Amino acid sequence: MDQEIIIALTKGRILKETLPLLAAAGIEPAEDISQSRKLIFETNQPDVRLLVIRGSDVPTYVQHGAADMGVSGKDMLLEAGGADLYEPLDLNISKCRLMTAAMVDRALPKGRIRIATKFTNIAKQYCAQRGIQADIIKLYGAMELAPIMDLADMIVDIVDTGNTLRANGMEPRDLIADISSRLVVNRAAMKRKNQRIKQLIESLRQAVEAAK
Repeated sequence: MDQEIIIALTKGRILKETLPLLAAAGIEPAEDISQSRKLIFETNQPDVRLLVIRGSDVPTYVQHGAADMGVSGKDMLLEAGGADLYEPLDLNISKCRLMTAAMVDRALPKGRIRIATKFTNIAKQYCAQRGIQADIIKLYGAMELAPIMDLADMIVDIVDTGNTLRANGMEPRDLIADISSRLVVNRAAMKRKNQRIKQLIESLRQAVEAAK
């Protein structure tokens, strides 16, 4: 179906907070996503299907047109660069902060520093804007371990409550960006399926307003 709309959703917390908004906008999966190992789901709308994938993959699927729309954390959009994407709506869910963090009472070294993060592009941009010379070390998890084990002087990571940082003797330092989940749309799909996508955006906008 040429006018079929495929929406890419992010697994985990964002998915749990997105599904009620979709339901309020009139879109419900035909089966319980949490009880299924499937990745593609039919919905009560015959022209809408849902993909459930890793958050880091959502911008890629939408950018390349494999999905028409998607729900992605702003952190993933900043890291991916956002080319060929419209970002028409802040869904106002899964809020957190993207920050630098370091060991409590430990000064950063003068000159070149080491930064551990999975957000390598964001970290490079942060350093460039501030004239910081840094070696960026890519990690995929347990960022707090890097300064403890002297792998890095500082980390760039998502901070929610800050409890994990405190438990590991660390503290947040600079705020890089406030993060929430955003609706994104492929530019070519917006032109080709304009009327239907605009309807979906407006329905979701109303759902977000009602949830405030």
